[in-house]
Amino acid sequence: MENNVKVGIVMGSDSDMPVMSKAAEILDEFGIGYEMHIISAHREPDIFFDWAKGAKERGIRVIIAGAGMAAHLPGMCAALFPLPVIGIPMHTTSLGGRDSLYSIVQMPSGVPVATVAIGGGKNAGLLAVKILAVSDDALLAKLEQYIAEQKESVEKKDARLQKVGYQHYADKQ
Repeated sequence: MENNVKVGIVMGSDSDMPVMSKAAEILDEFGIGYEMHIISAHREPDIFFDWAKGAKERGIRVIIAGAGMAAHLPGMCAALFPLPVIGIPMHTTSLGGRDSLYSIVQMPSGVPVATVAIGGGKNAGLLAVKILAVSDDALLAKLEQYIAEQKESVEKKDARLQKVGYQHYADKQ
C-alpha cells in the first residue's frame, strides 16, 4: 500500500489550530494526505527532532509549520528537513504577529523558509499544493480548476454589483 501522506503540518500549541486547520482543509479539498501534530520545539525538543528528521523517510514532501512569538518551529524544521518548509506566523497579543513574521522571514542564509501572511493557513495549504503539483499532472489539473472557479466567483460578484449597485450589494440575494 502506497503512503499518500505528502505534507506534515506541525504547530507548537493547540491555540494555533484555527489557523492550521485552514491548511488541512485545503489539503483535504485536493485529496492530499497529511499528518498533523502539536509538538513544542522548546518543551519537547527530542520529540521534535525525531519528527522533523524522520519526515522525509515517512514520505513527507512539504512541511507546513505554524508558530507564534519567537517562532522557532518553521526555521528548525528547515534546519532538519531537506525539502520545502512553509512557515505560518501566528497572530500574537503582544505584537500582533509581527514578532512571529520577523522570526520566520529572517532566516539565515542557506536555511530558507517560505512564509505566508500572519494567520495565512489557507495560503500555506495552497502553496503546498502548488509545490506538489510541479511533479503531479493530475494535481496540477485540479489546481487549475480551483483557480478557474475562483475567477468565476469573482466575476459573479462583480456582475451582481453591476446589477444591484453598491447600495444593495450587501442585501440578501
